[in-house]
Amino acid sequence: MKVAVKTIENKAAGDITLDDAVFGVEVKDDVLHRMVHYQLNKRRAGTHKTQTRSEVSGRGQKPWRQKGTGRARAGDLRRTQDRGGAVVGGPTPRDHSTDLPKKIRALALKMALSSKASSGKLIILDEAKAKDHKTKPMAANLGKFGFDSALIVAGNEIDPNFARATANLPKIDVLPSVGANVYDILRRDMLVLTKEAVNDLTEKLKG
Repeated sequence: MKVAVKTIENKAAGDITLDDAVFGVEVKDDVLHRMVHYQLNKRRAGTHKTQTRSEVSGRGQKPWRQKGTGRARAGDLRRTQDRGGAVVGGPTPRDHSTDLPKKIRALALKMALSSKASSGKLIILDEAKAKDHKTKPMAANLGKFGFDSALIVAGNEIDPNFARATANLPKIDVLPSVGANVYDILRRDMLVLTKEAVNDLTEKLKG
Protein backbone atom coordinates (compact mmCIF):
# COMPACT_ATOMS: atom_id res chain seq x y z
CA MET A 1 0.00 0.00 0.00
CA LYS A 2 1.56 3.27 -1.16
CA VAL A 3 0.69 6.47 0.71
CA ALA A 4 1.74 10.05 0.07
CA VAL A 5 4.07 11.69 2.58
CA LYS A 6 3.36 15.27 3.65
CA THR A 7 5.32 17.97 5.43
CA ILE A 8 3.93 19.71 8.49
CA GLU A 9 2.78 22.48 6.11
CA ASN A 10 0.77 19.88 4.09
CA LYS A 11 3.15 19.92 1.14
CA ALA A 12 4.17 16.85 -0.85
CA ALA A 13 7.30 15.07 0.38
CA GLY A 14 7.33 11.86 -1.66
CA ASP A 15 5.55 8.65 -0.74
CA ILE A 16 5.98 5.58 1.43
CA THR A 17 4.94 1.94 1.08
CA LEU A 18 3.04 0.57 4.06
CA ASP A 19 3.40 -3.10 4.93
CA ASP A 20 0.09 -4.92 4.41
CA ALA A 21 0.95 -7.24 7.30
CA VAL A 22 0.60 -4.24 9.64
CA PHE A 23 -1.62 -1.72 7.82
CA GLY A 24 -3.73 -4.08 5.71
CA VAL A 25 -5.16 -6.49 8.29
CA GLU A 26 -8.85 -7.42 8.33
CA VAL A 27 -10.53 -5.40 11.07
CA LYS A 28 -12.67 -7.24 13.63
CA ASP A 29 -14.66 -5.13 16.06
CA ASP A 30 -14.70 -7.78 18.79
CA VAL A 31 -10.89 -7.83 19.00
CA LEU A 32 -10.74 -4.04 19.21
CA HIS A 33 -13.43 -4.08 21.89
CA ARG A 34 -11.50 -6.62 23.96
CA MET A 35 -8.35 -4.52 23.70
CA VAL A 36 -10.05 -1.27 24.72
CA HIS A 37 -11.70 -3.10 27.62
CA TYR A 38 -8.27 -4.46 28.63
CA GLN A 39 -6.65 -0.99 28.54
CA LEU A 40 -9.39 0.77 30.48
CA ASN A 41 -9.48 -1.96 33.12
CA LYS A 42 -5.71 -1.86 33.55
CA ARG A 43 -5.58 1.85 34.27
CA ARG A 44 -8.22 1.73 37.03
CA ALA A 45 -6.63 2.45 40.40
CA GLY A 46 -8.85 0.10 42.39
CA THR A 47 -8.33 2.13 45.57
CA HIS A 48 -12.04 2.64 46.34
CA LYS A 49 -12.88 1.74 49.94
CA THR A 50 -15.70 2.10 52.44
CA GLN A 51 -15.49 1.53 56.18
CA THR A 52 -16.82 -1.61 57.77
CA ARG A 53 -18.47 -1.59 61.19
CA SER A 54 -15.18 -2.34 62.92
CA GLU A 55 -13.44 0.58 61.17
CA VAL A 56 -15.95 3.36 61.86
CA SER A 57 -14.68 5.74 64.53
CA GLY A 58 -16.70 6.00 67.72
CA ARG A 59 -17.19 4.33 71.08
CA GLY A 60 -18.59 0.87 71.54
CA GLN A 61 -20.73 2.07 74.42
CA LYS A 62 -24.41 1.20 74.37
CA PRO A 63 -26.19 4.49 73.51
CA TRP A 64 -29.34 3.84 75.58
CA ARG A 65 -30.69 1.12 77.78
CA GLN A 66 -32.12 -2.01 76.24
CA LYS A 67 -35.74 -1.64 77.39
CA GLY A 68 -38.17 1.01 78.42
CA THR A 69 -37.27 3.86 76.05
CA GLY A 70 -39.66 2.99 73.24
CA ARG A 71 -36.77 2.96 70.82
CA ALA A 72 -35.27 0.07 68.94
CA ARG A 73 -32.44 -1.85 70.55
CA ALA A 74 -28.94 -0.55 69.82
CA GLY A 75 -25.54 -1.88 70.81
CA ASP A 76 -23.60 1.09 69.41
CA LEU A 77 -24.03 3.90 66.88
CA ARG A 78 -21.80 2.43 64.19
CA ARG A 79 -24.57 0.38 62.63
CA THR A 80 -25.39 0.65 58.93
CA GLN A 81 -28.70 2.41 59.63
CA ASP A 82 -27.05 5.10 61.76
CA ARG A 83 -25.90 8.42 60.34
CA GLY A 84 -22.15 8.13 59.74
CA GLY A 85 -22.29 4.39 60.31
CA ALA A 86 -20.78 1.52 58.37
CA VAL A 87 -21.57 0.51 54.77
CA VAL A 88 -22.82 -2.96 53.97
CA GLY A 89 -21.11 -4.69 51.04
CA GLY A 90 -19.17 -1.59 50.01
CA PRO A 91 -16.19 -1.64 47.62
CA THR A 92 -12.77 -2.76 48.80
CA PRO A 93 -9.36 -2.24 47.16
CA ARG A 94 -8.80 -4.72 44.35
CA ASP A 95 -7.08 -5.19 41.02
CA HIS A 96 -9.43 -4.50 38.09
CA SER A 97 -7.02 -5.59 35.36
CA THR A 98 -8.01 -8.42 33.03
CA ASP A 99 -5.84 -10.80 31.05
CA LEU A 100 -5.40 -10.64 27.29
CA PRO A 101 -2.81 -12.69 25.34
CA LYS A 102 0.12 -10.78 23.92
CA LYS A 103 -0.68 -11.97 20.39
CA ILE A 104 -4.22 -10.60 20.65
CA ARG A 105 -2.87 -7.25 21.87
CA ALA A 106 -0.48 -7.05 18.91
CA LEU A 107 -3.26 -8.07 16.52
CA ALA A 108 -5.56 -5.38 17.95
CA LEU A 109 -2.92 -2.69 17.33
CA LYS A 110 -2.54 -3.88 13.73
CA MET A 111 -6.32 -3.71 13.30
CA ALA A 112 -6.48 -0.20 14.74
CA LEU A 113 -3.79 0.96 12.30
CA SER A 114 -5.50 -0.87 9.43
CA SER A 115 -8.89 0.65 10.22
CA LYS A 116 -7.47 4.16 9.90
CA ALA A 117 -5.61 3.27 6.70
CA SER A 118 -8.65 1.65 5.04
CA SER A 119 -10.98 4.50 5.95
CA GLY A 120 -8.65 7.20 4.61
CA LYS A 121 -7.96 8.64 8.05
CA LEU A 122 -4.20 8.04 8.02
CA ILE A 123 -1.69 10.82 7.30
CA ILE A 124 2.05 10.26 6.98
CA LEU A 125 4.42 13.14 7.87
CA ASP A 126 8.08 13.29 6.93
CA GLU A 127 8.82 14.49 10.48
CA ALA A 128 7.06 16.06 13.46
CA LYS A 129 9.27 18.99 14.34
CA ALA A 130 8.65 22.68 14.98
CA LYS A 131 10.93 25.69 14.67
CA ASP A 132 9.59 27.16 17.92
CA HIS A 133 7.10 26.36 20.65
CA LYS A 134 4.38 28.77 19.50
CA THR A 135 0.88 27.30 19.34
CA LYS A 136 -0.59 29.69 16.75
CA PRO A 137 1.63 28.72 13.77
CA MET A 138 1.29 25.04 14.70
CA ALA A 139 -2.51 25.34 14.73
CA ALA A 140 -2.35 27.04 11.33
CA ASN A 141 -0.21 24.27 9.87
CA LEU A 142 -2.39 21.47 11.22
CA GLY A 143 -5.48 23.36 10.06
CA LYS A 144 -4.30 22.91 6.47
CA PHE A 145 -5.00 19.17 6.80
CA GLY A 146 -8.65 19.84 7.64
CA PHE A 147 -8.97 17.88 10.87
CA ASP A 148 -9.68 18.96 14.44
CA SER A 149 -9.19 15.61 16.19
CA ALA A 150 -6.02 13.58 15.74
CA LEU A 151 -3.43 11.39 17.38
CA ILE A 152 0.09 12.21 16.23
CA VAL A 153 2.70 9.49 16.70
CA ALA A 154 5.97 11.36 16.39
CA GLY A 155 8.60 8.61 16.29
CA ASN A 156 11.04 7.35 18.87
CA GLU A 157 11.33 10.72 20.63
CA ILE A 158 9.04 13.76 20.59
CA ASP A 159 10.56 17.06 19.54
CA PRO A 160 10.28 19.42 22.58
CA ASN A 161 9.12 22.38 20.48
CA PHE A 162 6.51 20.25 18.73
CA ALA A 163 5.23 18.90 22.05
CA ARG A 164 4.88 22.40 23.54
CA ALA A 165 3.31 23.82 20.39
CA THR A 166 0.58 21.16 20.35
CA ALA A 167 0.03 20.98 24.12
CA ASN A 168 -2.79 23.56 24.13
CA LEU A 169 -4.56 22.29 21.02
CA PRO A 170 -7.83 20.54 21.98
CA LYS A 171 -8.34 16.99 20.68
CA ILE A 172 -4.72 16.77 19.50
CA ASP A 173 -2.64 14.12 21.25
CA VAL A 174 1.07 13.46 20.67
CA LEU A 175 2.76 10.18 21.58
CA PRO A 176 6.10 8.52 20.87
CA SER A 177 5.94 5.38 18.74
CA VAL A 178 6.48 3.20 21.81
CA GLY A 179 3.31 4.67 23.32
CA ALA A 180 1.02 4.02 20.34
CA ASN A 181 -2.02 2.11 21.59
CA VAL A 182 -5.45 1.00 20.40
CA TYR A 183 -7.54 3.19 22.71
CA ASP A 184 -5.83 6.48 21.79
CA ILE A 185 -5.88 5.61 18.08
CA LEU A 186 -9.61 4.91 18.10
CA ARG A 187 -10.65 7.85 20.30
CA ARG A 188 -9.34 10.40 17.78
CA ASP A 189 -10.68 10.87 14.27
CA MET A 190 -7.36 11.01 12.39
CA LEU A 191 -4.10 9.14 12.87
CA VAL A 192 -0.91 10.98 11.94
CA LEU A 193 2.32 8.99 11.77
CA THR A 194 5.81 10.16 10.96
CA LYS A 195 7.96 8.02 8.67
CA GLU A 196 10.03 7.10 11.71
CA ALA A 197 6.88 5.99 13.55
CA VAL A 198 5.83 3.86 10.56
CA ASN A 199 9.19 2.11 10.59
CA ASP A 200 9.09 1.60 14.37
CA LEU A 201 5.57 0.15 14.35
CA THR A 202 6.26 -2.04 11.33
CA GLU A 203 9.40 -3.45 12.94
CA LYS A 204 7.53 -4.03 16.22
CA LEU A 205 4.44 -5.71 14.76
CA LYS A 206 5.62 -7.51 11.65
CA GLY A 207 7.23 -10.40 13.50
